[in-house]
Amino acid sequence: MPTALITGANRGLGLETAHQLGEKGFHVLAGVRNGEAGRRAEAILRGAGVKADFIALDMASPASIAEAAQAVWQVAGGLDVLINNAAVHYDTHQRVGAPDFDIVEEALTINTVGPWRMSVAVLELLRRSEHPRIVNVSSESGAWSSMTGTTPAYSLSKIGLNALTRMMASEFAGEGILVNAVCPGWTATDMGGGGRPIPDGARGIVWAATLPDDGPTGGFFRDGKPIAW
Repeated sequence: MPTALITGANRGLGLETAHQLGEKGFHVLAGVRNGEAGRRAEAILRGAGVKADFIALDMASPASIAEAAQAVWQVAGGLDVLINNAAVHYDTHQRVGAPDFDIVEEALTINTVGPWRMSVAVLELLRRSEHPRIVNVSSESGAWSSMTGTTPAYSLSKIGLNALTRMMASEFAGEGILVNAVCPGWTATDMGGGGRPIPDGARGIVWAATLPDDGPTGGFFRDGKPIAW
């Protein structure tokens, strides 16, 4: 049974992605910072017939990330897919000329550096997988082609995540680890506040997580189709 670790899996896109992967026969590890929320997500997924386990994971904490990687090994004995989904601060109230740098720094820590640390922490587990995948859940807000002075913390963190995607894809290409960024589109999550149904946004993430071995790497996609960086 393939195994997937999903960060921020207690609600929205993370929980729905977990559910869809579970339907495809994955053992889902739900990485969640809050214990109560994590156990609730685990119960929801198990109630839907998904093999699921809660993994305590605070993406702002290097120690927690390291402990979560150890927990993945202890609970599942391996890892096939890492989905870096957790994110904070869609800061529509800010402008680049008048930022709250505490918000900027936290967004970079959780949205960019956190996925980097998480990827490195589980790298040896992925290297043992026959079909290793890393999916970075990004946003068109982090695309050069649509960059403006709005949502500066979120946009900067996501363009950093996109750059990380390209770097990791290049670094790991010879090892068969496919690394891609996925924009789920404007989706009706708590952060998005509207848009299309959450299952529609999650399908593109699941697509990238289940690519064949000859699938693309180092790309930026929505609904399985390339979009502009």
